[in-house]
Amino acid sequence: MERQPCVYILASAKHGTLYIGVTSNLLGRLHQHREGLIKGFTSRYGVVRLVHYEMADTMDAAITREKQLKTWNRDWKVTLIERDNPDWDDLAIGLGLDPVPSRGAR
Repeated sequence: MERQPCVYILASAKHGTLYIGVTSNLLGRLHQHREGLIKGFTSRYGVVRLVHYEMADTMDAAITREKQLKTWNRDWKVTLIERDNPDWDDLAIGLGLDPVPSRGAR
């Protein structure tokens, strides 16, 4: 996948803790989250499953969308996720990454 601006939502599990981020390299950023290379919220709470993402034409557009999503209440975010991903599957697998190990296996 070539570099393209993207806003994404990670979850710790179905209906779990959510994180919204923006990047120009989705696969690279997912790898960083999964390996705990980004210290902070996502590594602390195990928020590593990609449950939603949207490509954007420009980084400015992606950042604007990220800011918009961060103002939404949780129900709106859940509805957005479940519109295209009702089972909260880890979409990163479809992008070529391995499944995330279960928390007990870490």
